[in-house]
Amino acid sequence: MTVLLALHVLAAAACAALARRWGPKTLALGALAPASAFVWLLAAAPGVLDGAERHESWTWAPALGLEVPLRLDGLALLLGLIVTGVGAVVLGYAVYYFAHREHGLGRVSSVLVLFAGAMLALVLADHLLALYVAWELTTVCSFLLIGDAGRSRPERTAALRALLVTTGAGFALLLGLLLLGDAAGTYRISELLARPPHGAQATAAAVLVLVGAFAKSAQIPFHPWLPDAMVAPTPISAYLHAAAMVKAGVYLVARLSPALAEIPPWQPLVWAVGVATMLLGGWRALAQTDLKRLLAFGTIAQLGFLVVLLGAGTRTAALAGATMLCAHALFKSTLFLVVGIIDHEAGSRDLRELGGVGRDSPALAAVAALACLSMAGLPPTVGYLGKEAAFEAFVEPGPGHGWVLAGLVTGSALTVAYTLRFLWGAFADRADAPHRMRHAPVSSLAPTALLAVSGLALGVVPAATEALALGHAASHPAGGEPYHLALWHGVGPPLLLSLLTLVAGTVLHLARGPLAAAHGRTPRLLDAQETQNRLAVATAATAPAPSPRTPRWGRCRRICW
Repeated sequence: MTVLLALHVLAAAACAALARRWGPKTLALGALAPASAFVWLLAAAPGVLDGAERHESWTWAPALGLEVPLRLDGLALLLGLIVTGVGAVVLGYAVYYFAHREHGLGRVSSVLVLFAGAMLALVLADHLLALYVAWELTTVCSFLLIGDAGRSRPERTAALRALLVTTGAGFALLLGLLLLGDAAGTYRISELLARPPHGAQATAAAVLVLVGAFAKSAQIPFHPWLPDAMVAPTPISAYLHAAAMVKAGVYLVARLSPALAEIPPWQPLVWAVGVATMLLGGWRALAQTDLKRLLAFGTIAQLGFLVVLLGAGTRTAALAGATMLCAHALFKSTLFLVVGIIDHEAGSRDLRELGGVGRDSPALAAVAALACLSMAGLPPTVGYLGKEAAFEAFVEPGPGHGWVLAGLVTGSALTVAYTLRFLWGAFADRADAPHRMRHAPVSSLAPTALLAVSGLALGVVPAATEALALGHAASHPAGGEPYHLALWHGVGPPLLLSLLTLVAGTVLHLARGPLAAAHGRTPRLLDAQETQNRLAVATAATAPAPSPRTPRWGRCRRICW
């Protein structure tokens, strides 16, 4: 495992050194690091899923007894496969996307590979403080990638907002992790999960940890930074904001849920914030005309869904959460890459300006439709398996299950509606649209189709998906007869609720005209985006002016702020 992390560092250095000579092909070189890690994780999967966890330790300062322990268990395996697999595919796609770019390739490729390594370190860390260091490394890499070259004000503003929100909440996370380790008497995550802490200190720690997780995964009220981050190049959005960075907060909730789910504030906070975020994100997605922003608000909604499932603390909910975690990474990264192709080949991603894309590029439309099937939760995709399990988890009797189930059903109906809006906006045949589609090259379609087909394959073989998801779900109490993933469980409440979401979502899409008017009349009781803007401006105002004797730092200061 240590070798895998070192490989990412070496690949990042090689990308920085060879970018001028190799051009966009440097990104293919960078893809070798996550691809190698993905292959290694696949080889280790059978043993890990059978219960044979892998442990390594990297000694940092022997004289002080400081070390960085690493552990590969079921949850780390699942996230590791997502981070490395999607990372390798996105880097391969980026060769096409950045084919005509002449500046900043060394920075983009090296930072993207470093980010992949930091995310892998985060999910493998078996120490709370090592996890926090990797957490902040992903934040810094995200800031650099969202800001890109920093040549436009929107890029700088979006990067700064993401940095301030995630690092500001990161201080709360650090304090929470320190309190948690002190209450448990250990900072080893595996030991903490084996002997969960209790008492007032553990309660305070749980709340602080959730604050950090909510900010990283764009939950209410921290969510505005994610849609603004769509100014980043599409491969960055597909990786950071669909498969990797935004999953860090969800991962932290999943990792600590077995130990903290019984602490009183945990479940109410997770459920209330997750359901509210799912509803807000789905509602806001229905008003978007920019396809990337539509997907961004959809991502916010899906992250709320994942927080509810992975923070519930039951086996069925954890099984559903792990399945949806994989499904979301595959279908959302696919759709971001589809938008990148449309933007490149049609010259626009505004759904009011696109027409005939489906007719001009039927293969691209088919790939997008396959990913949308999973996003809407239709069989035989992995998204359907996850949604059925989610409904089953809250159909089971339990305190608060009724209102949570109602929120999930409503949020799922909104998901169907914005899925239809995406397909209609991107591929409907409108003769008066000014932008038409050029032929999409195989170099862009192949990696995009690979992700979409993977979502179908995991749905068609539910036993394999369950084996992967159970690596995490088995750490929770079953609470009754164990639920198993399947494409058909017979006629029951989950199936009927799924049909209800499809009908309601279709009705919402057909009523898109009145809904657009309703969005315009919706009052903003709390404008979180404006609050974050003022915070960013105030923070920038406190920075000292660059000295004329340090031109390089002055230039860097102007780029960052």
